[in-house]
Amino acid sequence: MDDLSTTFAALADPTRRAILARLAAGEATVKELSEPFSISAPAITKHLKVLENARLISRTREAQWRPCKLEAARLKEVSEWIERFRASWEQSFDRLDDFLSQLHKKESKHARKKRRKG
Repeated sequence: MDDLSTTFAALADPTRRAILARLAAGEATVKELSEPFSISAPAITKHLKVLENARLISRTREAQWRPCKLEAARLKEVSEWIERFRASWEQSFDRLDDFLSQLHKKESKHARKKRRKG
């Protein structure tokens, strides 16, 4: 699997996204990361391994603790990939806005004609 696919696969899980959101505030231990979830410690460890394999987090060793740290560079790569599609989205939204504006004008014009006749 290529790096981008691995990253998106890791981001597909809401628990992993919540872990990343927590790590955006700073380093945390596995115990701290597991506190908001009602899942086992081994399940949290599996999530962390997925995030680590995707290089979205890194883990260091400090005495008996292994704090986790967000690796934002990987998220920047995802953001840059998505950004390439922004112009296309904006053009689609602009066309939709134009269409809705024209539709609204036609409906308003039709309603005025109806009032004059009635």
